Amino acid sequence: MGVAATQLAVVRDLEWLFREQPTDDYGIDAQIEVVEDEKATGRLIAAQIKSGPSYFDKPVADGWWFKLDRDDVEYWLDHSLPVIIVIYDPAADATYWQVVSISTVVTGPRGGKKILIPSTQKLDASALKQLIALADGKPYELHLRQLRLALPWMRLLQGGRRVLLEADEWVNKMSGRGDLQIISVNDANEDRRELGTWHLMAGLRRYEDVLPSLVPWADVVLHEETYEDADYEAWEAECVVEDREGDRMEFETYDDWHRKFDNIGLRPYANSAGEVDHWRLELVLNELGRGFLSVDEFAEGDGMMLTP
Repeated sequence: MGVAATQLAVVRDLEWLFREQPTDDYGIDAQIEVVEDEKATGRLIAAQIKSGPSYFDKPVADGWWFKLDRDDVEYWLDHSLPVIIVIYDPAADATYWQVVSISTVVTGPRGGKKILIPSTQKLDASALKQLIALADGKPYELHLRQLRLALPWMRLLQGGRRVLLEADEWVNKMSGRGDLQIISVNDANEDRRELGTWHLMAGLRRYEDVLPSLVPWADVVLHEETYEDADYEAWEAECVVEDREGDRMEFETYDDWHRKFDNIGLRPYANSAGEVDHWRLELVLNELGRGFLSVDEFAEGDGMMLTP
């Protein structure tokens, strides 16, 4: 019943492919394949399927705890495909799921393993976006892939180029809309080269938190030249006037005026018409970036090594 209900949800609600696995395939009952534009994509999710009232007889506030066998956990975490656990409730005719990952597997005080299957995670069309993202790969593999994709930028920094992250944030949009650019310049802040452009929808998250999270291999700091010029112009506009004879009068010194930024980290340097905040941040290789460059250098080399 559980396999049939899962197959129905996959084929009818997700409009994907469902393949039941042979009974001798340890710990995996089926493979689910993503379909896009009526074409199979080859992106797969492995599923372990359980059914029956016993899995639902001790509900908690957020769903149901599913007890795990230690050998199963190790097998699923090491599996070449992302693995989900699916439980089917015959009484409610409803199917629920949860991904098996380091972050979802919980170890009890006596060493037992369990996983929470949320009551909000039904296996139906509402799960489409989450499952598509999951089919792209395990978080571990995706993070490594993202670091590899960022290697050209890391190498530019390693070679002495400066790399800037620029953002135009539409501050009055609930979507957190923004336009991003990665730029490379030389040490003199010249020879500007565009490395890539993106659109961002950050929702209600603050850009000072979102932007650094996009480049975990670098520390993100204010681009010194841009902010020095912008701050000086803002100070002059607010605190300096000239009389008819051309004499300047300062209502507040630049140093005193600038102290308001002492406890502020990342910030935009300008705003256009009250609609768009402009950011220009500089990337500096951090421990993760330097370490990954060393790993990449090693991986490109030759030689034998012992493996388990």
